[in-house]
Amino acid sequence: MNDNIKTVVFDLGGVLINWDPRNMYRKMFDSERKMEWFLENICTMDWNEEQDAGRTIKEATALLVHKYPPYKSYIEAYYGRWVEMLDGEKTGTVKILNQIKKENKFRLLALTNWSAETFPYALERFSFLNQFEGILVSGEEGMKKPSKSIYDLLFRRYKIKAEESIFIDDSLRNIDAAEHCGMVGIHFQSADQLAERLRDLKILS
Repeated sequence: MNDNIKTVVFDLGGVLINWDPRNMYRKMFDSERKMEWFLENICTMDWNEEQDAGRTIKEATALLVHKYPPYKSYIEAYYGRWVEMLDGEKTGTVKILNQIKKENKFRLLALTNWSAETFPYALERFSFLNQFEGILVSGEEGMKKPSKSIYDLLFRRYKIKAEESIFIDDSLRNIDAAEHCGMVGIHFQSADQLAERLRDLKILS
């Protein structure tokens, strides 16, 4: 066991949970090209991240409907049919999480960029989320990764030291921010890659 590491912090979407707006919008658009244009120009990831930072769904939806009235039904579907964007758990990563939990050598926390209004659906659907001692949800705090403030909040709230913590995220900018704060970062790419890295760090046997 790595004596310096005491806490393992997971991101959720893209690491433990499959989430992609395309899972739902493929049911609405008759071509990939039209769907991709819509997601790149109207319901963009930048727009979505403002809800992760605390903006309400009502406000976000009204903003786009006012700006792009011909796409009203598509915009309203983003959150009206949001649960259809979830495509189950990433089983390989959940298996890793369960193994760490079973061995009971490290604290387990989660730090996620997620709307406060949609996160209850994830809690209801994914029982493995109960494995975490605590989950810090950006939308509930009014701040999001990669802002230093949310990492500092994580350290304060759960009384952990950055240099004694590992952070796993599929976003490189979030990993860069975590490492800047002093955490050990793992840029998630696959369950196999994560398991190998955790074995190198003596987190997994």
